[in-house]
Amino acid sequence: MSSPSQARFPGAGGLRETGRLFALALDVVRALPKRPFQLREFIQQCWFIASVTILPTALVSIPFGAVIALQLGSLTRQIGAQSFTGAASVLAIIQQAAPIVTALLIAGAGGSAICADLGSRKIRDEIDAMEVLGISPIQRLVVPRVLAAMLVAVLLNGMVSVVGVLGGYTFNVIMQGGTPGAYMASFNALAQLPDLWIGEIKALIFGFLAGVVAAYRGLHPPPGPKGVGDAVNQSVVITFLLLFAVNFVLTTMYLQLVPPKGM
Repeated sequence: MSSPSQARFPGAGGLRETGRLFALALDVVRALPKRPFQLREFIQQCWFIASVTILPTALVSIPFGAVIALQLGSLTRQIGAQSFTGAASVLAIIQQAAPIVTALLIAGAGGSAICADLGSRKIRDEIDAMEVLGISPIQRLVVPRVLAAMLVAVLLNGMVSVVGVLGGYTFNVIMQGGTPGAYMASFNALAQLPDLWIGEIKALIFGFLAGVVAAYRGLHPPPGPKGVGDAVNQSVVITFLLLFAVNFVLTTMYLQLVPPKGM
């Protein structure tokens, strides 16, 4: 049954959940410098998240880069700007496609596993037992998983950028008759180092969001084993929504603060 405050204010439940999510994010940030650091747990989580995401990420990045290159190549040919195909496709992959693809797979594969693991511990009362013993579940379980998601996201973003650019280059040169020299020359003329940095920063933030949301839903699942499955689905959906909202904010700030090359 809903509480009287929820009956009077239908959005109170959503605001309360949002506040708890931000509170967990702050607790994770505060717990980062605390010792002892769970190095073994961190390494295990890095290996696990990388093992379940690296192959799907590589397989997705190839057609993703190819589709961007083919679409932009067709568009630039229509407006008579074929010489800028390389710059447009590479910048689109590095700034937007690579961090988004990375975050989606981190949330879908790694985040769902984190949520299921913490949720199963919660319904078995392991989390409550840790708190009774004076052990912080945030420092012991959540922080290593969030840091692992952030590290793997940054590394996978670099891999997606390289594979996506190579895929776009190959499809543009082979299928659309583009010249390798023009493709690389336009990229060198318009791309700059901050374009790479914003992609890595996005991947780092997206990995943090995926880890925190997965941990939050795992620590607060609905009752029963079915509740763990519901929590996993909710964590993936919430991460996707946050991902696109934060991506919009970061992209807007970057375009306002960093002038294009040559201006």
